[in-house]
Amino acid sequence: MARPPNYDQERKERDRQKAAKKAEKLAAKVAARERAKPEDETEAETETAK
Repeated sequence: MARPPNYDQERKERDRQKAAKKAEKLAAKVAARERAKPEDETEAETETAK
């Protein structure tokens, strides 16, 4: 006989996968934004931070 479905566990697993995918996309977006930043702009920011 088949086991009864564990809906709560399945929901948590889907939510965990969704959160991981969202975090991965956000990290890729931040990395792309950093790569696209002009070099002189990043140098100016470090000069003002000192």
